Amino acid sequence: MRSSSRLPTDLALIVVLAIALFWTFFNVNMLDPGNIGWLLRGTDNGENALGLHAWLNDPHAGLWRTQMLNAPEGVALLFTDSNPLLATIVAPFRHLIGREFQVVGPWLLACLMLHLGLARALLAPYAPNRWMLWAGVLVLALLPSLYLRQIHVNLCAHWLILWALWTYASPHRASDWRWWIAVLVTAALIHSYLLLMVAAIWGSAFLERLASADGGWVARRRLLAGAVVVVIAVGLVLGLLIDRGGFVATGTFGRFGMPLDAPWNPAIAGLSRFLPASAQAPDRQLEAFQYLGAGLLLMIIAMPFALATTQNAPSPATGLHRRLCWLLPAGTVLTLLAISHRVDFAGSTLFTLPLSPRVLAVLDPVRASARLFWPVAYGLLFAAITAAYRLPIARGRLLMALAVAIQLLDVGGLARLTRAETDTAQDRTIWKRTTDPRWQSAIASARDVTIMPPDATRRLDLFQEIAWRAIDAGRPVRLVYAARTNRVTAARLIAEERAFARGVLDPRRLYVLLPDAPLPPVAPDRVLVLDGVRVILPLRDAGQDAPRGH
Repeated sequence: MRSSSRLPTDLALIVVLAIALFWTFFNVNMLDPGNIGWLLRGTDNGENALGLHAWLNDPHAGLWRTQMLNAPEGVALLFTDSNPLLATIVAPFRHLIGREFQVVGPWLLACLMLHLGLARALLAPYAPNRWMLWAGVLVLALLPSLYLRQIHVNLCAHWLILWALWTYASPHRASDWRWWIAVLVTAALIHSYLLLMVAAIWGSAFLERLASADGGWVARRRLLAGAVVVVIAVGLVLGLLIDRGGFVATGTFGRFGMPLDAPWNPAIAGLSRFLPASAQAPDRQLEAFQYLGAGLLLMIIAMPFALATTQNAPSPATGLHRRLCWLLPAGTVLTLLAISHRVDFAGSTLFTLPLSPRVLAVLDPVRASARLFWPVAYGLLFAAITAAYRLPIARGRLLMALAVAIQLLDVGGLARLTRAETDTAQDRTIWKRTTDPRWQSAIASARDVTIMPPDATRRLDLFQEIAWRAIDAGRPVRLVYAARTNRVTAARLIAEERAFARGVLDPRRLYVLLPDAPLPPVAPDRVLVLDGVRVILPLRDAGQDAPRGH
């Protein structure tokens, strides 16, 4: 289907649809860059905003690295759940935007626009008419996991998977290493899980092109050389993005793995209008959410019947389906990793695979392994939609209409859930845990700030507000909630906690005490209670004047 002449109209339609989807699933107050309070409530999105805030206000910031968090080692921006790509885009405009701003909400809207645009690009060569093209675009835009991931917006960049499938779909693009560098580097700059997903599609494309290359060993050597260039380029970018010093193993591979029934089990009562929910294990209830929705399941179930009906019909999608078979090995590996070594079904563990410590160490970074099912879901939907395109027009239109209508009805419960979760953006109050005005002077009086015990996750909302205030005051924070902790930081935090327990305190540091932290021997006038939180002030002669207790 030729649609280049309709591109301006399609771009307008993409914007309108993206805004409509955002309004359906999320609170529009998230889009205000000046609305930051809703992010400082102990969420992954709060860490995302905090990491960017630290990097933009760090006078000694490195490339995608800040010293304002986890001082003195600092932390990679990627490990704060921030978005290095978005940070790079925003940085030149930070003085125009102002000091206090967030891009979490605008990024989510941008993801929907990119998702719709790439879905259109992916399906346009195969759609028999515009109606079926846009029905297919909606099918690709209604995967429930896309919207449930709003709690960690970097992972809403599902458009990267569509971009990789678009590159794969064209033999010319699939053979060109430059296309793959673009999508792989972009994925690396957004989130490591998305990089792994896109890399699986690239690997399938490489094998398919290697097997079908015309020109013998000359063409194959060219493909191998291109693959080496891709690996080197992505490796160099990763070297700039991640922390060095050795990571502390977590032993959590597959902790949030995908239960076998996840694609058709909405897991939460009321989330689906058509299919019953069976509660998953507590550690897999949301992170392992991979429900496809009744409409999308209909498309996938109908796919083999559509292919059998039209196997001899001439269609641009005929050759595509032969090539999509090369995605089966990657899809199988990703699905097995998604399920992980603990195999669950309907809330019960069927069995656990015994994996060696060496294998577990290699797979350690893949904690939320269920996410790796996303490329499988999109690959199945791409194949199902293009199979429907091969049907006689009337049948194909009926199938697509049913799928879209059923899916829209089915995700109503999901929309109510995500809207309820994001309605916190209506409250524009910034400080909820640190309302006492003395916090500002207490932080300003210190050289740096820490929490005891040094665990940001214990009171993440408190940590986020204190860290945000500290960054505004130009005071480094000595810990962070990071995706991975290196051994140097882990050893330092242990040493600092032991010194604190012995009463050996840094005279220029502000100590914020969690409820169960013992109070070491210290002068009574250095202890202050702010909003029910005990703090130990720096010595007066070690820094600026500190607020005094009552």
